[in-house]
Amino acid sequence: MLTVLKAGMMTSVQDGGRLGWQRFGVPVCGAMDLGALAVANILAGNSETEAALELTGAGCTVRFESPNIFAISGADFSPQLNKQPIETNRAYLAKKGDILQLGFAKNGFRGILAVAGGFDLPAVMGSRSTYVKGGFGGLCGRLLKDGDVLPFRDAQLWLPDLGNRRADLPAAPGDAPIRVVLGPQQDSFSPRGIKTFLSGTYTVTAKSDRMGYRLQGPAIEYAQGKDGNIISDGIVMGAVQVPSGQPIVMMADRQTTGGYAKIATIITPDLGRMAQLAAGQKIRFAAVAQDEAESLVLAWRRQLRDLRAQLDDVEVLW
Repeated sequence: MLTVLKAGMMTSVQDGGRLGWQRFGVPVCGAMDLGALAVANILAGNSETEAALELTGAGCTVRFESPNIFAISGADFSPQLNKQPIETNRAYLAKKGDILQLGFAKNGFRGILAVAGGFDLPAVMGSRSTYVKGGFGGLCGRLLKDGDVLPFRDAQLWLPDLGNRRADLPAAPGDAPIRVVLGPQQDSFSPRGIKTFLSGTYTVTAKSDRMGYRLQGPAIEYAQGKDGNIISDGIVMGAVQVPSGQPIVMMADRQTTGGYAKIATIITPDLGRMAQLAAGQKIRFAAVAQDEAESLVLAWRRQLRDLRAQLDDVEVLW
């Protein structure tokens, strides 16, 4: 198990999400950067969606009360093990009494700390993800605080080639646009409105959180006779709603349904890039066709499978 010495700004337990419950009004939740979650878990020898600690802005300090393998992915939190710098995207073995310190985020905003075997916490509706507004999941349904103790479920002291267990994945250029597929209600917007959305620069506002990112930028024009309101329908992560001409990107803790027209949906491989943005940062959007988006998703998933195959020396057959 590990003890939380300093909880950081918004540290919580998150996994791949609470799937299958949206029809009952239960948000999916889960990690904001599912790619970082997958990489950290693969490095730690877990399934890609195993519960881990999600760090936001400022990291945490923890003490290992028993030995276990761990890995950190996502933003660079300048990690130190016993005051010695260690690498992000690499697996390490922590001994009993070792202290892991994670500072302020650089080159991103969110990180993942995964431990081998995951945390021994109860699953709620099939997930250990924390839903703070609902007060369930994770540890007592809340953000972590100083003094919390998290037990390990199946700690490990050995993994194949542990000393070289690292992930060297190509990163997208920092100024690359976030890729989207237009729709499902793009007919609610004028051609000029869609052009504005795809050519304008938008700023992440301080009114952004795990539920959604509110953006500020050029106003998006609706189609004649439209006002941005629709009959409520389902919301997926990455859906871009446009109330009052300004976009809101729905994220992990999004509501299950919504009544604002959605101009576009962010493709899966770029959701992690969106999650790494902090207030004040600027972004642009670029449209891709549906078939291109599907190819990009398949390539992203193959990259993760190849990483596991490389680390565990197994053959990928699909």
